[in-house]
Amino acid sequence: MSSDKKPPRPQQVFTLLVEVGRQKDDGLPDGSTGAALMVYASGVDEAEAVRETVAILKQADLAPLDVTGYGTLEERLAEGHDIDDDERALMQRALEENSVIVAQMTPFYDQA
Repeated sequence: MSSDKKPPRPQQVFTLLVEVGRQKDDGLPDGSTGAALMVYASGVDEAEAVRETVAILKQADLAPLDVTGYGTLEERLAEGHDIDDDERALMQRALEENSVIVAQMTPFYDQA
């Protein structure tokens, strides 16, 4: 009797850049029009990491507008990205905790 169960795919950490718009009680700085969030998110693939990230940001009263994926640590290194020890530590934490970590937030302001 054979089993059709596939072995579980390992979790990986993906680097995502998420653009968010304004929403009531979003916690973004007064006067900003939105923000860019650098996120490290775990998932078996990038699609799962994106889904989890968007869901968590919505729970935090943020309004995700766009997500750009930059791949796993290995993919980023292959592309020549310089990744420091602090960034690697956050990626490792996201993997160990199976979580989404917002590493950086850059608010947007209208240029008047």
